[in-house]
Amino acid sequence: MRSVKRGLISVVFAAVILGGAVRSNDASPHGSESRSVLHSARPVLLGRSEQGRPIVAWRVGDPHGTRVLVVGCIHGTEGAGVAVARALERIRTRFELWLVPNLNPDGFARGTRQNGRGVDLNANWSSQWRGGGRAWDTYYPGPYPFSERETRIGRDLILRVRPRVTIWFHQHMNLVWAWGPSTAGGRLYARAALMRFYHHHWLHGTATNWQNHHLPGSASFTVELPAGSLSPRQLRRQVHAVLTLAAALHGPAHA
Repeated sequence: MRSVKRGLISVVFAAVILGGAVRSNDASPHGSESRSVLHSARPVLLGRSEQGRPIVAWRVGDPHGTRVLVVGCIHGTEGAGVAVARALERIRTRFELWLVPNLNPDGFARGTRQNGRGVDLNANWSSQWRGGGRAWDTYYPGPYPFSERETRIGRDLILRVRPRVTIWFHQHMNLVWAWGPSTAGGRLYARAALMRFYHHHWLHGTATNWQNHHLPGSASFTVELPAGSLSPRQLRRQVHAVLTLAAALHGPAHA
């Protein structure tokens, strides 16, 4: 318990110190003019969905900076996070951001939680995967782990990029959900975004469950945005929280 508290304190302390240092260099909350080399957003085609739609990542910032992966949408009916990823594409930052606005373009186009084959992509990962049900059930996990093209694309990107942290946007609970190695980062993000923190175990077969178990030294957590579209103020808070967390990420992920 003491080690958990010490880890959390160190993360918060780093956020305060580093956040202040960054603000002193630029008018924006997380400007990066102190770096001589900055990179604008560059698209990377990761692959195509089950129905052939492109799935693209945008790489933004300094390749020598802290690496953060943001996924705006994995459930087709929970698309508010797309706007956060798009907003992050336009910033200048000293961090290295990998932004996937939409990992489920088929479900987004259909207006369904599931992908084009009726699978809940956030139940299709191999960590503590549980089978059962049938296509188009709300939480149908697919016939076997990573059966879906989209989840394989997400997994392969994480293994390729090896982000320090991955942030997955969902709706509509209006809270930050983290557990285990992602606890300290989740708490910090919740404070920066002015959201409630929910400390609860990952669900079976989810992306966060998989990364926290399979990528040592990293963390992955869920940001449950409120229902509907984000207001400009809410959008700014989410962008601020992503960059505040990136500024604080040094040392091991475990709290």
